[in-house]
Amino acid sequence: MTIKHSPIIQRALELDPERELSVLYRISHRVARRHEVSSLLNDVLSILEEEIGVERAAFALRRFDSDVFVVEAACGMSEEERRRGEYAPGEGIVGRVVETGAPVVVEDISKEPLFLNKTKYRPKDKTAFLCVPVIHQRAVIGTMSIYRPTATMDALNRELHFFKLIGDILAEGVAGIREEIEERESLQEENLRLRQQLGEHYNPGNMIGRCGAMLQVYDQIAQVADSVATVLIRGESGTGKELVARAIHYSSSRRANPFVCVNCAALPENLIESELFGHEKGSFSGATRQRKGRFEAANGGTLFLDEIGDIAPSVQVRLLRALQERVVERVGSNEPIPVNVRIIAATSRDLEEAMAEGAFREDLYYRLNVFPIHLPALRDRRSDIMLLADSFIQKYNEAYGKNVRRISTAAINMMMAYHWPGNVRELENCIERAVLTSQDDVIHGYGLPPSLQTDDQTNTPLIPRENASLKELMDSYEREVIIDALKRHRGNVAAAARVLQTTPRIIHYAIKRLGIQPANYAG
Repeated sequence: MTIKHSPIIQRALELDPERELSVLYRISHRVARRHEVSSLLNDVLSILEEEIGVERAAFALRRFDSDVFVVEAACGMSEEERRRGEYAPGEGIVGRVVETGAPVVVEDISKEPLFLNKTKYRPKDKTAFLCVPVIHQRAVIGTMSIYRPTATMDALNRELHFFKLIGDILAEGVAGIREEIEERESLQEENLRLRQQLGEHYNPGNMIGRCGAMLQVYDQIAQVADSVATVLIRGESGTGKELVARAIHYSSSRRANPFVCVNCAALPENLIESELFGHEKGSFSGATRQRKGRFEAANGGTLFLDEIGDIAPSVQVRLLRALQERVVERVGSNEPIPVNVRIIAATSRDLEEAMAEGAFREDLYYRLNVFPIHLPALRDRRSDIMLLADSFIQKYNEAYGKNVRRISTAAINMMMAYHWPGNVRELENCIERAVLTSQDDVIHGYGLPPSLQTDDQTNTPLIPRENASLKELMDSYEREVIIDALKRHRGNVAAAARVLQTTPRIIHYAIKRLGIQPANYAG
């Protein structure tokens, strides 16, 4: 019996070695270049259509989250037909190929009970069906199905072998792309999980403090978080300004985007512009490559400018334009770059005084001071000292494998009497040292730093006794002021004298009279 074929059918049967090599070469070339599965498979189908006249074919791949195989790419099929193409292992011919890993050839689909025809294909002529597995590391990751006019079994088996070669070429490329996708999705999930953890950690509900001033801070965070208003956080060094900035970010709709922090006081004047706005290659000595600035890095998220009061006047002009126009220009370039950044600034300086001295621009101040938040000093929220101390004990118990359970009464009295010029940061350092040096499950008074001692080694102003004389009260106040200045300047008497607007000789006399040891504050 002679089978008559259309022109396309004749092309489909003409698989000479030279054409086979051409097809395999073109497919190998595409595998090496493509980085997206659907594009790669559609390219392969286009090659088969052009070279050998394949009119209807489909690639099915295993879903990431199940063992079901679905049509990923097809030619000669409508979108509705593709959606119907789902196969479980063992289901129909495709399912059998998935289950066994062996190719299958069907001479006539109308006479094969295993051919389920899920796509509802109704050919006009007698049609053969070839299905080969795509195998990677002994596992079937996909199938390739070809519909073609029927032919002799010898011809079909020869074509089946050829399509099996194509499946083998595709296996490594498809598996590599899918592994990259799985790895990328895994990293994205891990990134999301870590961001959620950060959000929980920096949520205002996890901030510590129950005094009235801190409750007001929590209310302000809730009010401003989901807006785009610029926030200026003010407070002494060590009060937790960055913690508040992070709480605002992670309570906002920008929480999934970057939170970028810049300490303006830590960067020299000649680098702050490059750090904030980026620079072009060759724009200055040492600029060996183009670099994005922090504004660009924070695009879509929040930029936290810590110690904004220390920023150089020359940079303030460019910063003001960035805040007003929401565009930046890299150093060495005039090309404006639009940025979508929420600005939170913080300072421990008196900006009003800096403006009066001409060190800080008024227009920049008013641009930053849209929504001010003031953080109280620790000495003004003494009711929170023990709450914070307990939290730090738990933190450093875990860090150092300790089991400190409580603070002795003497140590509590010392902590409550101390004036904490270093604020929460100083309290945390104090507790870390006490936990680290503790020999039992109690923090004792002698385990606290010398600055908190209240006996003969005292370096902290004693709370005057009841009915104290005027001299005792004056000495207590003088002692507190001098110790505060020494702590800020690491025991440097000359620097303490300058900040107190007196002479080193007078300070040395007072130090000797009050029994203060400057060396205790050198660290």
